[in-house]
Amino acid sequence: MKIALLGYGKMGKVIERIALERGHEIVLKKDEFNTYDGLSTADVAIDFSVPSAAVSNISASFNANVPVVSGTTGWLEHYDEMIALCNEKKGGFISSSNFSLGVNIFFGLNEYLAKIMNQFDSYKVSMEEIHHIHKLDAPSGTAISLAQGVIQNSNYANWTLEEAKANEIHIEAKRIGEVPGTHTVTYDSPIDSIEIKHTAHNREGFALGAVIAAEWLAGKQGIYSMKDVLNLQ
Repeated sequence: MKIALLGYGKMGKVIERIALERGHEIVLKKDEFNTYDGLSTADVAIDFSVPSAAVSNISASFNANVPVVSGTTGWLEHYDEMIALCNEKKGGFISSSNFSLGVNIFFGLNEYLAKIMNQFDSYKVSMEEIHHIHKLDAPSGTAISLAQGVIQNSNYANWTLEEAKANEIHIEAKRIGEVPGTHTVTYDSPIDSIEIKHTAHNREGFALGAVIAAEWLAGKQGIYSMKDVLNLQ
């Protein structure tokens, strides 16, 4: 399979190594200093760039009839535009805040726990996410996905980085050293606390999941998620 890497930072380099180990070919390593030359020859594009570049990368891929796997976060105010373009071009698209197998299992666990805890008013949910100091967006896309998972399965209406109101989920975002990613969901009551936590030890899980998603998406049309890729529906 021929892969275009849109974003060639730390994650892009790990994705490149894993893709090559799995027998794929890299036809483009797009960074801020080069063009999209070679994109049209790709079977699939993997976008791990920065928020300011994501929309351009995804648009260029759809316009070149190349399906896209995007793990960039912080650009979702343009998500509906990208979905419309994907449908217009009959493209294929997977956008996820986190491609790690473990995190996607964690998403499912979070949603199940939210359904249970919605019966008990004495517990207040909050979240904490910790990432490396180079991460540009806060809170993380993974934390937002976790919050949305709770909102969809409870009476909570929104999340906030500020002090939470009664129907809001407080997210505390920390940037420390080179932490790959740690996410904690806590239900706290005056009597006790219930906590679930996912800790990434390195970037390998994110990169492997992205490559697996690209392998799954190649040749497909439509809008999909990691639940489709991993059969977690």
